[in-house]
Amino acid sequence: MFFSKRAFNAPSSSLRCSGDKSFLLLLMSRALVALIVVASRVSYLLLRCAPPYGVFFGLSLRSYQFAVLTRQAYVLVAGNSSGITTVTELVAAAKAKPGELSFGSLGIGTGSHVGAEKFNLAAGVKAVHVPAPPGDGIAETIAKTVAGHTTYLLAPIPLAMADIRSGKLRALGVSTNRRSHLLPEVPTIAEAGVSGFDYTIWYGVWAPAGTPQQVVDQLGKDIARAMAAPDLLDWFAKHGADPMSMTQPEFARFVLSESESAARIIKDPGMKSQ
Repeated sequence: MFFSKRAFNAPSSSLRCSGDKSFLLLLMSRALVALIVVASRVSYLLLRCAPPYGVFFGLSLRSYQFAVLTRQAYVLVAGNSSGITTVTELVAAAKAKPGELSFGSLGIGTGSHVGAEKFNLAAGVKAVHVPAPPGDGIAETIAKTVAGHTTYLLAPIPLAMADIRSGKLRALGVSTNRRSHLLPEVPTIAEAGVSGFDYTIWYGVWAPAGTPQQVVDQLGKDIARAMAAPDLLDWFAKHGADPMSMTQPEFARFVLSESESAARIIKDPGMKSQ
């Protein structure tokens, strides 16, 4: 069995159907939902490559998603040199200088981009998007915020922790509707002043069309068993990830809701495929 993990600032042409039915793709599904809306080429490839059914912990449903794994929160951070210490201060600074503040991301349509745009819309602010150039990862993107090249950033909590603890980054708020046990002292963005804000990254596995149903069923059972393993649950907890648990109808509604949410955000003229 071969697993591939793709970065979302990679060209969409790199997502190709595989004739080998043992090929699986591990993706950040929140960003993938955005890319389906942003880039018609990605959407076309996924519709061709994904099966007309999905499996969620062994349960069949009509979805492009093969299996959903976990969800995680981002943390909204600002460089210490910016002088911004709270969400309220960030919003005030952005409103005082419309279009002058900047935010980083891993690239157009990625989870960090869509989440930041959602924050901007919810807070009623405008800022300049500075996407990572090809070849740059989250470490380089965080480093730019630390250095003051961008004002703020939505970053995965485990990857921003070192700079937060060292004082190079200021944690302003957690993106989900409840606090993270990794940063219990940091309020949610909603608590910090942007009412109702909630943004989560979630991960899933995709399979090519034509994968035999018995293989899908077995993989669903294997994933469910693996996800219940104590050592894996402990690893998830240490990295701020929560296993997802939904019924078939709940999952179908969740995917639809995520797609609609991304579509609303991406209607902004600045959100387009490059």
